[in-house]
Amino acid sequence: MTLKKGGPPPAPSAGAAVQITMLSQPPTSKIPTVSAGYDNEKHNGSRSNNASVNQSKFIRPEMADVPVQQAAGSTLPLVISKKKGGGADDSEDVNYNPFEHRKVEHPTSDMETFVHLLKGSLGSGILAMPMAFLNAGLWFGLVATFLVGTLCTYCVHILVKCAHILCRRRKIPMMGFADVAEQAFLDGPIGLQRWSRFIRFVVNTFLVIDLIGCCCIYLVFVGTNVKQVVDFYMEDGSEIGIRPWIAIITIPLIFMCLVRNLKFLTPFSMVANLLMFVGIIITFTYVFTDMPSTTERVGVADVVQWPLFFGTVIFALEGIGVVMSLENDMKTPTHFIGCPSVLNLGMGVVITLYTMVGFFGYLKYGPDTAGSITLNLPVEDKLAQSVKLMIAIAIFFTFTLQFYVPMSIIWKGIQHKIAPEKQNWSEYALRVCLVILCGAIAVALPNLGPFISLIGAVCLSTLGMIVPSIIELAVYHEDPGYGRCNWRLWKNIFLICFGIVGFVTGTYISILEFHAEFSQ
Repeated sequence: MTLKKGGPPPAPSAGAAVQITMLSQPPTSKIPTVSAGYDNEKHNGSRSNNASVNQSKFIRPEMADVPVQQAAGSTLPLVISKKKGGGADDSEDVNYNPFEHRKVEHPTSDMETFVHLLKGSLGSGILAMPMAFLNAGLWFGLVATFLVGTLCTYCVHILVKCAHILCRRRKIPMMGFADVAEQAFLDGPIGLQRWSRFIRFVVNTFLVIDLIGCCCIYLVFVGTNVKQVVDFYMEDGSEIGIRPWIAIITIPLIFMCLVRNLKFLTPFSMVANLLMFVGIIITFTYVFTDMPSTTERVGVADVVQWPLFFGTVIFALEGIGVVMSLENDMKTPTHFIGCPSVLNLGMGVVITLYTMVGFFGYLKYGPDTAGSITLNLPVEDKLAQSVKLMIAIAIFFTFTLQFYVPMSIIWKGIQHKIAPEKQNWSEYALRVCLVILCGAIAVALPNLGPFISLIGAVCLSTLGMIVPSIIELAVYHEDPGYGRCNWRLWKNIFLICFGIVGFVTGTYISILEFHAEFSQ
């Protein structure tokens, strides 16, 4: 739209109104900063203004004629993205410090973030590590666990570093995982920009599938351990199958998951942490008793079993879903990555603990290693029975906390489509349906081993390796570039291929395992 000299300007159109507002800001004014959850209605003052944003052109020098905010479906605020690789205003991007603009009510210290990282990464997956070594072999598993753990940690570095770059470019204080993916595509090559909304959908979808899958695994885990203890006291022939046990356990969880405030779940979390800690310590006392020689175990397992190892290890180690939340809440976010850093120290401890449990657990139980090391404890021993029940109760309480995240993602995606007077009972109905869905999936697939490997191969190879690598390629494609001999390009191609191979082979072998079970 052009303005005539010497006369009043014509009434601007909806799209032009937004462009004039943005372009008329003085050079020193700040572009509005937002957090991941940006409220267009609140920012613009009314629904009519919000509608004008949706109709506007997304002003970028390299794509000025592309309506992106609505056409590409971007959920991020409408701000000007400067041309990367030069320009007079580049110094503003460098000088902008997103960490100074963050408004966190209760920021966490480095030590608190370290503890939260351990808590988020040390879950039920540690109990499945001996099974991972069963599928890899004692010595190959030892080396491969450190390698896979290092790759997972490096991919987290990629994600957080790209988030920092994008926050400076776009003058946004903080971003979530899906925000980083979407913004990377918007700032990436033109061919990727139209897929920005899609990559956000992919990240959120895989996060939901991963977390729902974890909830299903929790149900199988609890049902299997409770069944083993109860069956010991029942007469032969009167045992209850694993599927009825899973259904029974699902019923109280339906009511517990109706709690919408995390504050009321905090006591359950504290109990779960205490029971898990005590249970693992007692489990170690059984593992380190009468340890056999390493020569009695397979050093390198059949290559066909390696995908199951990969799926299990990445399921156990990958905590990428909580990384951005932890970094966003830090008092000093620059301490999260680097060397040394909170991430390196935390993941170093996690990888070491998981490797020890896997190595010594497989060394102890060999070919009899079960999907959870607690299932190998002597069922006739009273102390072992208490361990099985303690960890089962801990996982049972953890279900409600794990369920909270996918429920929040799904509800935020559909809440605006439901009339306000129907939202209350609609949310409760959704919660009930999701818990029943978890129970139904667990009843249909009650084999713990292949289930863990399947979730790790499908979701976490995608979120933990493939997506961060694609994000870095998009962020670095123009400025600062891919480096000498395009080393960043080749490095990320390797990570993407490694993730795809793990995805395909892990999924295929897990499905074969399920098929073999159902064929019996």
